[in-house]
Parts: sequence; structure tokens; C-alpha cells
Amino acid sequence: MSKTHLFFMPEKRFLNFINGEFTESKSGQFFPNINPANKEEVLGYFPKSDARDVSLAVKAAKEALSSWKNTPSPKRGEFLYKIVRLIENRKEEIADVIVKEMGKTKKGALGDVQSGINMALYMAGEGRRLYGKTTFSESDRKWALTRKEPVGICGLITPWNYPMANISWKTFPALICGNTVILKPAEDTPQTAQIFAEIIKESGLPKGVFNLVQGLGEEAGEALVLNPDVNLISFTGSTEIGKRINKLCADKLIKVSLEMGGKNGVLVLKDADIDKAVESVALAAFTMAGQRCSATTRVIIEKDIYDIFLEKLIKRAKELKIGSGDKEDTDICPVINQKQLDRISNYVELGKREGAKLILGGEALNEGIYSKGFYLPSTIFTDVSSGMKIWREEIFGPVLCVVKCDSFKEGIELLNDADYALTSSIYTKNIDLALEGLEKVESGVCYINSPTFGSEVHLPFGGFKKSGSGYFEAGGAIEVFTRQKTIYINYQK
Repeated sequence: MSKTHLFFMPEKRFLNFINGEFTESKSGQFFPNINPANKEEVLGYFPKSDARDVSLAVKAAKEALSSWKNTPSPKRGEFLYKIVRLIENRKEEIADVIVKEMGKTKKGALGDVQSGINMALYMAGEGRRLYGKTTFSESDRKWALTRKEPVGICGLITPWNYPMANISWKTFPALICGNTVILKPAEDTPQTAQIFAEIIKESGLPKGVFNLVQGLGEEAGEALVLNPDVNLISFTGSTEIGKRINKLCADKLIKVSLEMGGKNGVLVLKDADIDKAVESVALAAFTMAGQRCSATTRVIIEKDIYDIFLEKLIKRAKELKIGSGDKEDTDICPVINQKQLDRISNYVELGKREGAKLILGGEALNEGIYSKGFYLPSTIFTDVSSGMKIWREEIFGPVLCVVKCDSFKEGIELLNDADYALTSSIYTKNIDLALEGLEKVESGVCYINSPTFGSEVHLPFGGFKKSGSGYFEAGGAIEVFTRQKTIYINYQK
């Protein structure tokens, strides 16, 4: 049987998961899941769902809500512990799927899955810690207290760059708080979500509590946002789409949590450990092809060490191996798809037109072993000014802007001179400057002598400015998926 025929075998077509069962979409149409390391390889076909499928999922979530929110939260936690064990049993399989459909390395994919496991364990424990507050009342013989209650039906829209982690960071907090869920995953990584749904089914989670609707953002995603019975939207993705979701949710007067872009900066002071800083910047800027919202995209170097830092950075960037995620020596994986590769390439051309100096990379690789995938090497610009678009706008690729500063004060000003404020880092051995920098840096997550990677699951992760809507994920997610109720108990005769 030919490879083309294999694509249309039943096991290559996947289904939505609604009300505890896998079911076909109402449209009967499918979209392909493409391997970014080999665009000729179709990994499967997934439902091209529309508003009708979303309505069915919302109906199931609505019917399940009362029973689930009245299930004691420690009992809800027991389901999460079951899910953890099932994820652990399939960890290697899930990681292999992520390597194929997202492109990242096996090590990176295993970390992606482990983040999901960590979140499930953390949130399962939170089932016994959904604390409210008690306080005094200004009236005699009256108790005053608060309690956390579920928001209701939650629409979760997740991105492709961390398919397991992002699904887990939203789903497990939503479930432990007593909400029911409709997940619309990114169309570039649908199979990870499919396995997640299989695990949910195997865990015995009550029907309708978790639902999966595959599809495109402009169809299934928008229908989820617009559905009148959805009480909350949690979205991770671009600022452009986040703004639109925010407006639609405002019209409905529903809660919305947005984790959006980053233009993350690193300040390297003259007393820093240069080799450590170079290694951190190179890994945070270029590995995973820069496809992290927390990736380093700007580095500001104090003038005394600028030349030596730049020389070492270029050398290290050239050493990073570009290839498919299934190769053990790969450092830089492919970009997710042709559209994103074109977008990054357009920014490179824009940077050159703006007057920045391209000193490394910049051209897509399309010959030999790279001809079938979407590859771009480490790319570095110097002579960048803060007014340039490559300095201010999120590119989401392996593109780094390097600038020089005269002092700590100027470095902090440049670090904060951005429309985004997600992560930042300062490299220095001076404890006074480190502490002052932590006070003055404007970002949701700050590091000293560490790369601008993400956050551990028990700590809040999110940003300011265009990076988010004010709610934080991971350790801050309980606040997203609950609402407060104030209670008075009058025991006067």
C-alpha cells in the first residue's frame, strides 16, 4: 500500500472528544498535521470543527458542571492523581509525538511532558488548599469569611510551542477548582491534545467535565469565545489574537486570562561571568528556534565587555547544531511551519532596511538535509536602536538584537524600553546592582544570572504590558479559575 493511501486509513483520522466519547465533527472535514522537519510527512488528519461542535461540547460541559463543582475538591484531586500515573505511563510516547508534530528535541519534549506531570501533581494537592479567608466584622456577633468557587464553563485555547505543558497549565487548575472545560488546542500540534483526551477518558473523569474540540482558530476557536454559555476564556498565543479575544469577552462581560507575547531582554554588566552569560543567552535565544514566549530576543551589554561578549556569542551561536528533533545532537529545531518561517524572514529583511547590521544568519536553509523542513539558523543583529520594529515587536524565531550600554542605569532603561514585559535577566556579581535591578526591571518574571526560560509550576508565570491581561498562570492559576464569594453569618438572637 502506498504512503498516500496510508494517510487515509481510519487510524490516521482523529476525532473530537465530547461528553466522554470520541466523535466526528459536524463538518465532516479534516485538516492535516504536518511534521515541520519534513513537510512531506502528514502525521494525521484532525477534525475541522465549527460552531456546531463547540455547542455540543458546551452543552456537555454545562450538564456536567453542577455535579463536578459539588464534588469535594480533594476528590477532584484524586482524579488528577490518576491522570498523572497515566501520563507517566505514556511519557515517552507523548514526547515522541511532540518531536514529530512540533519539531523540538526529544529532551525538550520530555521536559514539556514533565511540566504537565508537575502541574497535575501540584494542582491535585491544591485540592486540599483552596483556602478562603476569615476576618472580623464591624458588627457584633457576626462572622465574616470568603470562599473560592468555580467560574463555570471554561474555554481553553492553547498554543503549539509547549503542547503538553500549556494544556496541563490550563486544564488541571480549571478542573481542581470545580470548572468544566472545553479545550481547543493549536492546529499545529493536535495529536498531543488527542493523547491527553485519551488519558482523560481512561482516568474515568465524569463525562462532560473535559471536552476536546479540534479545529482552526478562526472557526472553532472563535466559536468557543463567542458561545453565550462559556464563562471564561484562557488563551495563550499572539498579542494580536489576544486583543481580539479580550474585546469579544468584554462584550460578553466574562472573565478572560491572556498570556501573550514577549520581547525579553538580558542585561550583562561588566563584572558578570561572561562565559556563563554567553551560554545562557545563546541557549535562550536560539534553541527551540527561539519559539518560546520567554526566549531572549534582546541583549544589552555594558561597553567594557561588549566586544569580547559579542565575539564569544557569535562563536557559540555557530556551534549550535541545526536539525530535526529526533537527532540527538540537534540544538536548533525547525520552525513550526512555512507561514512562521516567512514571517521571521520578513522581519530579518525589515531589520536590514531599518539600518540594523546583520552579522550572523538570517537566511532560511533549504538545501540538502534541510530541503524538506522549515529551518533558520541563529540570527544576530547589531547597530539596533530602540525605535526599530525588530527591537519592539515579537518575532518568535531565532533572532537576537545586541546593543551596547554605557552604564547600569542606561542598561535598565533599555531593558524596560519594550512594549512587552514577560521575562528579563541581569548578569552581575554585584549583589547591590542585582537587588536594585530586581526592583527596577519591569517584567512579570525576573532572573539574576539565569536564562530567560519559563517558571516552575508552583510559581506564578505571566507578564505586564502587552504580555498579558494581569492574571498569571501556573502558581497563579487558582486566581484565574475561581471567583470569590463573601459570606456573613449573623448569630444574634
